[in-house]
Amino acid sequence: MREDGPTAPNATTATEGAWTTRRLLQWVTEFLARHAVDAPRLCAELLLSHVFNCERTRLYMEVDRPASPDERARLREMVRRAAAHEPVQYLVGETWFYARPMFVDRSTLIPRPSTETLVEQAVQFARGRNGGHLRMLDLCTGSGCVAISVVATLITPRRGAAATAENVPSMSVVASDCVAAATSLALRNATRHGVQDRIEFRVGDLYEVLQPSDVATFDLVVANPPYISDIEWTECAPNVRDHEPATALRGGPDGLRILTPLIHQASKWMTPGGRLLVEIAASQGAAVRTLVQAEPALEFRDVVQDHEGLDRVLVADCRGECGRSAASAL
Repeated sequence: MREDGPTAPNATTATEGAWTTRRLLQWVTEFLARHAVDAPRLCAELLLSHVFNCERTRLYMEVDRPASPDERARLREMVRRAAAHEPVQYLVGETWFYARPMFVDRSTLIPRPSTETLVEQAVQFARGRNGGHLRMLDLCTGSGCVAISVVATLITPRRGAAATAENVPSMSVVASDCVAAATSLALRNATRHGVQDRIEFRVGDLYEVLQPSDVATFDLVVANPPYISDIEWTECAPNVRDHEPATALRGGPDGLRILTPLIHQASKWMTPGGRLLVEIAASQGAAVRTLVQAEPALEFRDVVQDHEGLDRVLVADCRGECGRSAASAL
């Protein structure tokens, strides 16, 4: 195998043996690792399952399956592009988020495991309420992964148990993004997981998609906005900086260009006692706390860490005067 390109897996001899799934997984993983691709094993699984048109679990059920010449040729080309730091998720057209497959394309960023913390906090809040209909607003929805994961989790009874108060069978969501192609992608994902009737997708920037009738109606507001500062952007990996949409990631010189108006205007749209959950950069915990404390109608609760122990989700609640003051201002 040459280092300037993935020349294997080519035709084999009887001595070398066939290019089986097991052998291809090892080859792709090692090749991507040498080219500093993140999570090379996962990327290898995604590439092979895409080329073989099967679920990732099938790869380990048929480890001795030989690849056809056409499959090997397609795999070589995809591995070449992945080694050049083109995101594997874009190459195969999907990724996994919160244990569910999601379509992805270049209209939006690739969902990351750290964002699952946002979903967990939303589900936890919803299950802790005293029942009744739950209305949620999902800003900067992108692929729709957050809204879809929250809805799908809450409306589905846990395995082996009947529907209980911990599930929220009555809920609806307004999800928005400033990129029309992103909302189209999100609708595809919602349809894929059977929750399209629960989520209304709107195109627009932050709260401008809302109507007067939406004032003080959302029990839960969640957002994963662009928050990467200019300095942090220069330090991003090539697969992010060169391929993912900067509009979905960059938040201005200090990373607060979107976060500031998002927090400032949130209480107008929230019910009293409602919750605001916003994903942030690991370096922004103190800054967003200050932003919340400057809003009389919001009460700072916490900055929750993600699975890597990094500050990730701002938690704030709407005080009792939220809905009343917003409605009287109209």
